[in-house]
Amino acid sequence: MVGFKNRYMVMEVFLDPNRDLLAVDPIIITQFNVSKAIKDSLLENFGECGLASSLGSFQVKYVNPITKLCIIRASREEYQKVWSATTMVRSIGNCPVLFNLLDLSGSIKACKNTALKCDELKFEQHKLVVGASLAAEVNQQMQNCLEKIKTLEH
Repeated sequence: MVGFKNRYMVMEVFLDPNRDLLAVDPIIITQFNVSKAIKDSLLENFGECGLASSLGSFQVKYVNPITKLCIIRASREEYQKVWSATTMVRSIGNCPVLFNLLDLSGSIKACKNTALKCDELKFEQHKLVVGASLAAEVNQQMQNCLEKIKTLEH
């Protein structure tokens, strides 16, 4: 018996590009609101049938609210539809966003490695931008996110 074949996408979420980099984020990115935005886009662009066919193995596996990185799982047959719907998402809540695909893989292990590297690099960048005003709780939250990546499974 063969298991379901999935594709995993590491995606970067860009919040409103017109905002100031040091301003407080207008929305906190969560698994729920990313998933809802993609499902709404699937429904709008591919209809009910397209949404239903994509929901079989669709799942937002990981979201880091600090670095705005997420891992999305979709079936091998439907990943292109999920990918295109994701690129057509224009807002989460009332906040304009853009999604950028960083990596596409057939295994969660390869995606974990890519996401881990990207998260670490983006957090280093974040620390340089914020400087001395980086709170200890943000550091702890980032460590929790990195631990969460390491424990990802199917």
